[in-house]
Amino acid sequence: MTDVVVEVRHGAGWVPVLRYADLVPGRGVAVLLGDEQVALFRDRDGHLHAVGNRDPFSGAQVMSRGLLGSRGTTRVVASPMYKQVFDLSTGTCLDEPTAPDGTPARLPVWRVRTTPPFVPSPEGGPSCL
Repeated sequence: MTDVVVEVRHGAGWVPVLRYADLVPGRGVAVLLGDEQVALFRDRDGHLHAVGNRDPFSGAQVMSRGLLGSRGTTRVVASPMYKQVFDLSTGTCLDEPTAPDGTPARLPVWRVRTTPPFVPSPEGGPSCL
């Protein structure tokens, strides 16, 4: 697993950002893509998620320090600032539709993959394809 690389879609290509083994399950890291900060997560099931690092409610670059969890079957991250909860697949805020500046309360979402490709095993650990 040490040679599996996490890549994030940026523009027309894929950008390698770190090794899969460096992502701690249940925690996030911030990576820089161009001039934009991205919060990258590996959930406890081994799935990867990438959303904007800027919290639309506080304006702080803190989403990578958010709390991972779920609402029903939806995987979510809660902002470490005011605890609004965001869907990791769509970026939509599940608590408030509008940010304080009047814009939709939403995080940008990036596609993420690994090279070589793998899928988490049913037992919870990763397995190469």
